Amino acid sequence: QVQLVESGGGLVQAGDSLRLSCAASGRPFTTDTVGWFRRAPGKGREFVATITWTGSTTYADSGKGRFTISRDNTKNTVYLQMNSLKPEDTAVYYCARRGLGNADYHYWGQGTQVTVSS
Repeated sequence: QVQLVESGGGLVQAGDSLRLSCAASGRPFTTDTVGWFRRAPGKGREFVATITWTGSTTYADSGKGRFTISRDNTKNTVYLQMNSLKPEDTAVYYCARRGLGNADYHYWGQGTQVTVSS
């Protein structure tokens, strides 16, 4: 059974940093693309960042210069380092994975709450 488990969320103040982790079980990430998404209260799901199996990354404008996505295939874990957090970063953060050549993310974690106070 393929599972993704996020961790690392919490309550922080504006300007603080957090590192989220996304751990895979059941099947290693190997050649999958892994993405981070978020859903703020009352809003739809929003793309945050992705990383391919070769290490190529993309970011939403909201996180450029502040967020860094990385992966450690030996640990089957993808990270999202978030610096200079803002209250508008408050959301539930989810990781997801899609196989090489697939357009859709088929596996999602349960999410981890990030709350940034002003």
